[in-house]
Order: sequence, then structure tokens, then C-alpha cells
Amino acid sequence: MKKVRKISMVIMGTLIGAGFASGREIYVFFNQFGYYGILGIIFSSILTATIIYCVLRQAKKSNTEHYADFLKQLNPKHPKMNLYFHLIVNSFLLISFFIMIAGFSAYMKQAYEIPTYFSSSIFVLICYLIFQKNLKGMVKINEYLVPFLLFFIAYLGIKNISYLVESKAAILVETKTIGFLMNSVLYASYNSIVLIPILVTMKDYCATSKEIIKVALFCGVIILLLSLCIYGLLLQGQFFVEDLELPLLEISREYGKIFPSIYGFVIIGSIFTSAIATGYSFLENVSKTKKAYHTILIFICIVGILVSNVGFSKLVQILYPLFGILGLLQIGLLLKAEK
Repeated sequence: MKKVRKISMVIMGTLIGAGFASGREIYVFFNQFGYYGILGIIFSSILTATIIYCVLRQAKKSNTEHYADFLKQLNPKHPKMNLYFHLIVNSFLLISFFIMIAGFSAYMKQAYEIPTYFSSSIFVLICYLIFQKNLKGMVKINEYLVPFLLFFIAYLGIKNISYLVESKAAILVETKTIGFLMNSVLYASYNSIVLIPILVTMKDYCATSKEIIKVALFCGVIILLLSLCIYGLLLQGQFFVEDLELPLLEISREYGKIFPSIYGFVIIGSIFTSAIATGYSFLENVSKTKKAYHTILIFICIVGILVSNVGFSKLVQILYPLFGILGLLQIGLLLKAEK
């Protein structure tokens, strides 16, 4: 069970970024649908668990070590399509890096009224310096940050139960009913874009089919419970969070002065680790020489500063569903291979 928990924490670290921790993802994909949004969360969690199971099983079966080899096994007749998947993954990594910059700027502006370009410049400078050093320390942080993040969201979710019980009418506000199922599929799909390459590298850690099933179920249950916790917390601010970049940061103030500070630390931690992971992966994937690595690094840092002014919430709202659409074909191939 210890091995299952360890693998699951790595997977959850991949799934939970600043978009999830801030509540913005759940708000965009599910909260607009009322009760149907809860059904969407349940379906999306089941689909995510299914993807985890299928990828680990297929990777174990084909004995592939890398994402490229996994694609060849999954889709041997269409090599050009596999290049398309690689392009999507690299594009998603780059966009995720930009979104993390915007997320940091959004936090600094919402919490401390610091101008966007100033905070994004500081963030990019730190990333620039880190990208030229050893990243093992940043990876180690995730081993402690992810469990703390999971615990903190769950703790707020439990404290929020009394509010949900006392204000049953809050969820009965007129909401959309059409499209919740598609949103749940898109949510699982966009998450799978980066999740699948990570899962392929982890197939050796699951020795048996039972362990694969346990990992898939464990991750599915965790993502379900945490999503429901965030969904419930967002109901507290359903009349004012629409225009907030980081809605849960504001809602956490309802529980005492110390909670926004703790939550701010968690968000900044998840933003930094996500930015380093996605930015470094992109640079490693596209840079063939050290000179190219440095040139591309400077380029993405400059562009990141410019893009940060677009706004964290807008980037999440527009780009994540778009990548969800692009990732649907990969899920289709994966499910087809299971037949």
C-alpha cells in the first residue's frame, strides 16, 4: 500500500496545479451547472481513473519506457498523428508555464496589489535562474507540498459542511443544464495530456494488475473528493467569485485571518513547482543544444511576462477547454486499445 500511495502522490502532483488549487478550474468546468456539475465531477473522476488504469496497463503490457514508444505501440499505422500528439504535449507544457506566471501575478495582485508586470518579471527571473541549476530540490518539494495541499483543501471542505447544510438553497440558483457532460470529458481530457507521458514512465512501479487497479481507484477517489470539496467551497462565493482570479483565496478568509496566508503559501508553492516542471520539460523536449536551450529560455521568459497581463482566469477559461478538445483523440485511441 505504501508503494500505491507514493505513486498516487506523483500522479496527484501532476493533476493538481495552480488552476485546481485556486478553484478556477472547478469553477470554469463545473460550478456553472449546479447539481449537474456534481454529476460532471463524478463522471470526470471516473474517466480520469479509467485513463490512469488503461495507460499503466498498456504501458506494462507493451513494456515501453518512453512516451514516443508508447504512441508507436498505441498507434503504429499513423506516425504523423503521433507527431501531432507530441506537438500538443509540448504546446500544453509551454502554455501551462505561461499560465503559472499569470497565476503568480494574479495572486500578488489580489493579495498585495502588486502590478502584474512587476510580479511576473520577478517570477520569471527566479525561474530563469532555477532552470540553469539542478532541479532535484524542486522535485523533492512536491513530496511534501502535494500531501499538505490535499490535506488543506480537505480540511476546508470539512469545515464547509455546516454551511452547505444550513444553506441548501445556494445550489438551487438557476444554472446551465446543457453541456455538463462534455465539460467533464474535456476536463479529464486536458488533464490526460501531461498525465499520460508521466504514467508511461511509472509503469515499472506497479508490479501487478492489482496494484494498477489500486492506484487508479485511489487517484480517482482523491480527485473526486477534492473536487467536491472545492465545488462546495465555491458555493460560498458563487455571487462574487466570477471576476476573481483566485476564488478560493478570497473564500478562505471566511475561516479566519491565518487561512488566506496558509492558502497563499500553498498556491505559490504549487505555482512554482508546476512552472518549473512544465517549463523544464518543454525546454528539454525542444532544445537540441545548450545554446538553443538558453535562447529558447530567454524567449519563453519574455513572452511569459507579456502573456501574464492577459489574466490567469481568462487563460484557464479559454486554453484548458481547447486543449481538452485536442486531447480527445488520444483518449479515443487509448480506450480503443483496451477493447
